[in-house]
Amino acid sequence: MAQDFRAVTANRTATGGSVLATNKVLRNTYALLAMTLLFSAAMAGVAMATNAPPMHWLLVLGGYFGLLFLTTSLRNSVWGLVSVFALTGFMGFTLGPILSLYLTAFSNGAELVMMALGGTGVMFLGLSAYALTSQRDFSFMRGFIFAGILVAFIGSIAAIVFSIPALSLAVSTAFVVLMSALILYQTGEIINGGETNYIMATITLYVSIYNLFLSLLQLLSAFAGER
Repeated sequence: MAQDFRAVTANRTATGGSVLATNKVLRNTYALLAMTLLFSAAMAGVAMATNAPPMHWLLVLGGYFGLLFLTTSLRNSVWGLVSVFALTGFMGFTLGPILSLYLTAFSNGAELVMMALGGTGVMFLGLSAYALTSQRDFSFMRGFIFAGILVAFIGSIAAIVFSIPALSLAVSTAFVVLMSALILYQTGEIINGGETNYIMATITLYVSIYNLFLSLLQLLSAFAGER
C-alpha cells in the first residue's frame, strides 16, 4: 500500500513537473514571439520610411537561410536570442519594400494590408486556441507539412523565374493551408513536450505568421485589389 502511494505521488510529481516545464516553454515562446513581431514591424517601418528598394529574391533567401542556420547553431546559448532578433529584423526589413509596393500599386492598398494583417491575427489566435484547448497531438502532420512546403517553395521560385501569375496564386493558397497546419503542429509540439527549445519554437511560429500574412495579402490583392 505504501509502495502504491509512493508510486502515485512520484507519478503526480513527474506529471506536474512536465506540465510546468511545458507551460514555461509556451510562455517563453509567446513572449519572445511578441517581441520579435514588434521588432520586425519596426524594421519594416524603417525600410518604408527610408524608401529601401526591394531585395533580390536570391539575397533574401541567402540572408534568411544563413541567419536561420546561425540561430539553430546558437539555440542553446544567450547568443541565440541575438540571432533570433537578427533573423526577424532582417525579414521585417525585407517586408517594408513589399508593403510600400502594395500601398502604391493599389488605391485600396492600406485596406488590403489591414485585412491581411487582421486575417493573419484571427487565424493565428484561432488555431493556437484550438491546439491549446484540444491538446491534440498533431505530429502526424509532420510529413505532409514538410513535403508541402518543399513543393510550394519550388513552385514559388518557378512562379518568380517564369512570371506565372496563376502559379503564384496557387502557391499562395498552398502556403495559407501549410502555414495554418504548421501553427497547429508547432503549438501541439510545445504542449506535448515535443519541442523544448523556445527559440526554435519562436522561429517556426514567426515564419508561419510571416508567410501567412504575405500569402493572404497576395490573394486579397488579386481578388479585391483596385489599381
